[in-house]
Amino acid sequence: MVDERDIKIIDILEENARTPHTKIAARLGVAESTIRKRIKALEKAGVIERYTIVVNPAKLGYNSISIVGLDVESTHFLDVAIRMTEFPEVKFVATSTGDHTIMTEIWLKDGRALGEFITEKIGKLEGVHRVCPAVIMEKLKVR
Repeated sequence: MVDERDIKIIDILEENARTPHTKIAARLGVAESTIRKRIKALEKAGVIERYTIVVNPAKLGYNSISIVGLDVESTHFLDVAIRMTEFPEVKFVATSTGDHTIMTEIWLKDGRALGEFITEKIGKLEGVHRVCPAVIMEKLKVR
């Protein structure tokens, strides 16, 4: 069971996954061994799945970041979702009960590349009957 101290550890690691255990321990007023054991337990329980980085797409030349909703025939729903995970340009794929059955985040160089991606890749997937892109103007929070 996750307690308040575990939540505080997770909050610190979400700010910076490279925070040393000694610094976390100092912030929380406990021994480093306590932090190490708790983190190991959180990993073992699957609460912490992996450690990662947050990249600035513009610094890598990706100037068109889009949230793209897909409406897909129910008979092709899972196949399309899986196919979307195979495109390296697609950074996030989720199924949804909202306006669109599949939601994605796609990183491309520019608007022209987005149009080509929609036409040449998404549009050719069997069962896709509507593609609804929304270009991200500015990310205000990433966590």
